[in-house]
Amino acid sequence: MKLVDEKNKVSKDELIKMSAGMFGDLVKAVVDVRQNIMMIDADLHADEEKKMLAECNSRQEDLWGINLYPKEENEYFVEFDSMINLRPSYGNKSRGVDDENIQKQIIEIVNNLVSK
Repeated sequence: MKLVDEKNKVSKDELIKMSAGMFGDLVKAVVDVRQNIMMIDADLHADEEKKMLAECNSRQEDLWGINLYPKEENEYFVEFDSMINLRPSYGNKSRGVDDENIQKQIIEIVNNLVSK
């Protein structure tokens, strides 16, 4: 697993290499929308979430699971789909990210942390 932040960005080429070693076309990631960081490169979003809660001072309500498709562009690059997003107590009743404002925030963070 790798923490990605303003000082330690990740390139699309790195993501492509990670995806080849994992699922072939995607890299799982968990984004902390409060701290503008993300954890990448694990088999499960739950593993990234656990590490962020334990080591990054993250809060559950700020963490969202996504999939990155490094060979894709624009709206096809980020997919909002993870079991960790299923949190009715926080108002999210699906595996996606139901709040469009949070979706926009996640995309902005990802675009800032992934260099071309």
